[in-house]
Amino acid sequence: MTAKISEIFKSIQGEGIYQSLPQVFVRFFGCNLSCSYCDTELFRYEEIGLENLIQQIESYHDYHSVSFTGGEPLLQPEFLKAALKLLKARRTKTYLETNGVLADALKDVIDYCDIVAMDFKLPSSTQEKELWSEHREFLKVACAKEVFVKAVIGKNTEVGDIVKSIEIIKEVNPMIRFILQPENPFEEQLKEKLSLFLGICRKQNINAKIVSQLHKQLGIK
Repeated sequence: MTAKISEIFKSIQGEGIYQSLPQVFVRFFGCNLSCSYCDTELFRYEEIGLENLIQQIESYHDYHSVSFTGGEPLLQPEFLKAALKLLKARRTKTYLETNGVLADALKDVIDYCDIVAMDFKLPSSTQEKELWSEHREFLKVACAKEVFVKAVIGKNTEVGDIVKSIEIIKEVNPMIRFILQPENPFEEQLKEKLSLFLGICRKQNINAKIVSQLHKQLGIK
């Protein structure tokens, strides 16, 4: 069994509620979405076997967890499941970064994940079609484990998309944390908008927080 892997490396987590913690990143090749703000250009990959992957992960030391990221890891669910199972057997904490639309694939691997970092793809931010129903079904599955939601906030992000995100979170589990992530490098221009959105979340008793991309600010991978 092999998977298309673009890179494996150790760095700090730059986003979300685990920001600044050291992780080993396994970046899967390929994505099923085309977000306008995407900053992960993947042109190359290597077909890597399961044993080789585990060996490379275990060559690193002193990290919080292994982040399966992309692209979109759930596009290669059989390999992902096998890797997660092996790491779970080794008592290694796993962290799945996902665009949050492939609920059926998540159902097959959720038992072996520890943390799910799920994107809400706001249509006004991505300039793509709405994915609300897909996000709702995905979040229902992800709630079996620790999960938080993050959404990229850009110049075009609309209040209505924040309101819809809040509705879904409250419907599934109002305790889910909601991360508002300013699009890099526009944090300064977005301060007023971020403050407005944060206020809306808090009025609805949503546990929301503004978290910038730390790795971008530090100039590291």
